[in-house]
Formats: sequence, C-alpha cells, structure tokens
Amino acid sequence: MSVNQLAFLSAGEAILIIAIILLFFGATRIPVIARNLGKSVREFKDASKDKDSPRE
Repeated sequence: MSVNQLAFLSAGEAILIIAIILLFFGATRIPVIARNLGKSVREFKDASKDKDSPRE
C-alpha cells in the first residue's frame, strides 16, 4: 500500500480504525496521547526552525 492509497480512506475504514484505537488505548488515554504527540510535533518544528536560522 502506497502513501497515496493511505490518503484516501473511506469513511467506513476511518471509523473502523478509530474504533480499534479506542479499544486498544481506552477513551481516557486518547487525550493524553494526543497531547503528548502535539508537544512532540511542536518541539520538532521548533528544533527544525532553530536549525534553519543562522547562528551568531
């Protein structure tokens, strides 16, 4: 399966994936996981911006 195929999930497939994630992690842990993922992405973006800026 290529990346292009992953971008075009049907609604039924998306609901099934979300249901499996809820069963696997539980509804209480999903917000914590999403928050940690958001923090990680933000740190990665900040680090990549620091790399692009010239150092003095």
